Amino acid sequence: MDSQVLASLADAKPEVFWLDDPAAPPASSALTESIACDLLVVGGGFTGLWTALIAKEQDPSLDVVLVEGERIGWAATGRNGGFVSASLTHGIPNGVERFPEEMHALTRLGNENLAAIEDTLQRYQIAADWEHNGEITVATEPWQVPYLSEYAELAAQYGDKGQVWDTDRIQKEVASPTYLGALAEEHGTAIVNPAKLAWGLADACRSLGVRIFEHTTVTALDASGRGMAATTHYGRIQAGKVALATNIFPNLVKRARLYVVPVWDYVLMTEPLSPQQLADIGWQHRQGIGDSANQFHYYRLTADNRILWGGYDAIYNFGNGLDHRHEQRPETFTKLAGHFFETFPQLRGLRFSHVWGGAIDTSTRFCAFWGQAYSGRVSYVMGYTGLGVGATRFGGQVMLDRLSGQRTERTELDFVKKKPIPFPPEPFRYTGIQLTRWSLDRADRKDGHRNLWLRSLDRLGLGFDS
Repeated sequence: MDSQVLASLADAKPEVFWLDDPAAPPASSALTESIACDLLVVGGGFTGLWTALIAKEQDPSLDVVLVEGERIGWAATGRNGGFVSASLTHGIPNGVERFPEEMHALTRLGNENLAAIEDTLQRYQIAADWEHNGEITVATEPWQVPYLSEYAELAAQYGDKGQVWDTDRIQKEVASPTYLGALAEEHGTAIVNPAKLAWGLADACRSLGVRIFEHTTVTALDASGRGMAATTHYGRIQAGKVALATNIFPNLVKRARLYVVPVWDYVLMTEPLSPQQLADIGWQHRQGIGDSANQFHYYRLTADNRILWGGYDAIYNFGNGLDHRHEQRPETFTKLAGHFFETFPQLRGLRFSHVWGGAIDTSTRFCAFWGQAYSGRVSYVMGYTGLGVGATRFGGQVMLDRLSGQRTERTELDFVKKKPIPFPPEPFRYTGIQLTRWSLDRADRKDGHRNLWLRSLDRLGLGFDS
């Protein structure tokens, strides 16, 4: 192993950079009594926060309570790369494959959703390091170059215009010897500090009267009269309706658990780059970047000019493992650091300040889905598959539509009505996921050629290329 790569990790904190912030707010108190409310939101990540905020904006008289088992933004919400995408379907190709007749509407709704997020930050003065600079998808192997034009042509059919760049053009924008071409999209992606966004949304919720309790785990959910009763460790909540925003953590509607598995994703954060190091790579327009491989990297600059570098390894642990020990995986951190310096050899000597991992709620359709229980008094959304920073707002809107019984444009979409194919039980689940990971890696090494297993998944509507 390259000694310089290992040295770059020597001082890295095994902590989430976004959450390792001296300005982090203190925790709200836990619920220690029995209370009542109109709407109970379970989960203090982006989905829960957006749900509570929109509910109060729509009806200020509504009594809304939000409970979080740990801290606001503690799980996937505070651990991601901070890419805020307009896409609700994990990219246009995935959406066209699954919802071809609805993609024009889904693209429009996604763009409206992204604009509404930006508007919310402005209205509530949420300082979350928001930068609406777009995204670059880079090709690092010859077989990936034609894909860029194919994607651009498909996206143009739905109003998403991107520019295909040759090697010289992308090298002028961001200097890496690995880049062979790129697709640049100006408007469909923003970057943000996800922890600051979560904390800001929580403050906005409180400003409208939402009661927030942290360190409050709901252990049981039962019908009670015309509403629902949620049991916590120290109290009980009587609620008219309940929105479940627990994502990868075991859903209180047990049948929903069949539809998601936790896939662990890992991230490195560098120390701040010097002015000379920034000049050496360019990147003046500060776009988010992702590469085109099946096992892909995503990366972006932070407000203080660090580089967040994540992706590639996607790890599933037998039996839906969510043990906190999975948050650290040295073999993946070493691999990612090696890839980082292959991409930016001019930054050798740069060190990493933080390393961490987090669990993504992966569904077989690779985008969110919804469900209801208890005669419509409970609604849930889950399965964002790593693209939830933006889509969670739309997810919360749909839950509120369904809880109100309204028929809206959103609720009438097949995208909302249909559920993904559930995952099989163990050991078939583990075996299938491992075989898929192996096959995707093999495809990357075989010029993108998908083997029989991947082609079979494609035919079943379970295939995905990243």
